[in-house]
Amino acid sequence: QLQLVESGGGLVQPGGSLRLSCAASGYMFSINVMGWYRQAPGKQRELVATITSTGNTNYADSVKGRFTISRDNARKTVYLQMNSLKPEDTAVYYCNLLVPGPRNYWGQGTQVTVSS
Repeated sequence: QLQLVESGGGLVQPGGSLRLSCAASGYMFSINVMGWYRQAPGKQRELVATITSTGNTNYADSVKGRFTISRDNARKTVYLQMNSLKPEDTAVYYCNLLVPGPRNYWGQGTQVTVSS
């Protein structure tokens, strides 16, 4: 059974940085897309960034230039480096894995709060 475990969330001041990690356990297809989504209170879950198994990336306009997604295929881990954080980045961040089928897997979520 494939599982995703996130870490790295927390409280940070505006302008600060955080790095999220998401490790997959279990069998993982070599062709896949890993990504990060977020959901703020009262809002729908939205895409933050994705990265394919070959390294192609995609970002939401709201995070371009501030966030960087990367992955380590050997460790089955995806990262999200978040810089210049803003209060509007406050949300629960979810790791996602899309594999052929297609089938989606989700992590349990990690809270990111940007506040002074």
